[in-house]
Amino acid sequence: MWFMRQAGRSLPEYRRVRADVPMLEACARPDMIVEITMQPVRRYEVDAAIYFSDIVVPLKAIGVDLDIKSGVGPVVAEPIRDLDGIKRLRDLEPGDVPYVTEAVGELVGELGDRPLIGFAGGPFTLASYLIEGGPSKNHEHTKALMYGEPDIWAELMQRLSAITLEFLRVQVAAGASAVQLFDSWAGVLSAEDYRTGVLPYSSWIFERLAALDVPRIHFGVGTGELLGLLSEAGADVVGVDWRVPLDKAAQRVQPGTALQGNLDPATLFAPWSAVAERARDVLSRARAAEGHVFNLGHGVLPSTDPDALARLTDFVHQETAG
Repeated sequence: MWFMRQAGRSLPEYRRVRADVPMLEACARPDMIVEITMQPVRRYEVDAAIYFSDIVVPLKAIGVDLDIKSGVGPVVAEPIRDLDGIKRLRDLEPGDVPYVTEAVGELVGELGDRPLIGFAGGPFTLASYLIEGGPSKNHEHTKALMYGEPDIWAELMQRLSAITLEFLRVQVAAGASAVQLFDSWAGVLSAEDYRTGVLPYSSWIFERLAALDVPRIHFGVGTGELLGLLSEAGADVVGVDWRVPLDKAAQRVQPGTALQGNLDPATLFAPWSAVAERARDVLSRARAAEGHVFNLGHGVLPSTDPDALARLTDFVHQETAG
């Protein structure tokens, strides 16, 4: 078991170390990457560490003018909505992210037998940030380009897929034991739009990651209707948010696919009896899956009590011992 955003805003030690450091600076400093990645490993008995980064880090590394604004998220100075803008997106090279190689190497040494999970944003989510210029509720510019300019859309997705693949390759080459492709916004699409506009590119990434011989995880939020397609893309593990029970999710994915999830992050604000009951239900339903990684159905919420997460970790390990 591990938790998405287990290294983050819910930990007081994270807030202290990040107090005067902008997010993208923290993601480019090996000392901070190592410290923040290790903080939850020291506090909880999680079975894996997740590399501390942000999905826009590879875009920043190739020169995209963007920043992460507090309370807003990634903001792109000049949104990309035409072919000229897309052509300015060059390939990512290992030399663009030397801090990744250094930090992963240090982490692997410090973690010992505990695996480190590499991390990258999915191409649709990166495309949305670039096109919208920041977070979007309706993704209208993104969908307009996908629907109305399929050739331009394909060019953008191809370039972003190559950037994402290289970012993950760098992490694996440095020692990451598994990788997760986090396509945050994929759930805003219909199944047909995902199949035609996203699936070919996610599949391309997973197909090439197969040669690296590490487990591959695929996750998106609000993707209950897309679980079969997320599985079809080729991941070994499909993450499930809290909206779909795991026994139902197991019926939607490809044979041989393990599941990750899927306790509602808000559960941790309830009395412990409710947390235990719901965690036990997740574990029970997970028996229908061909393998299960216990996780939340999304990231740890910022105001979560770290002690509640520690208690949940101990509970799941006790319930699954032997």
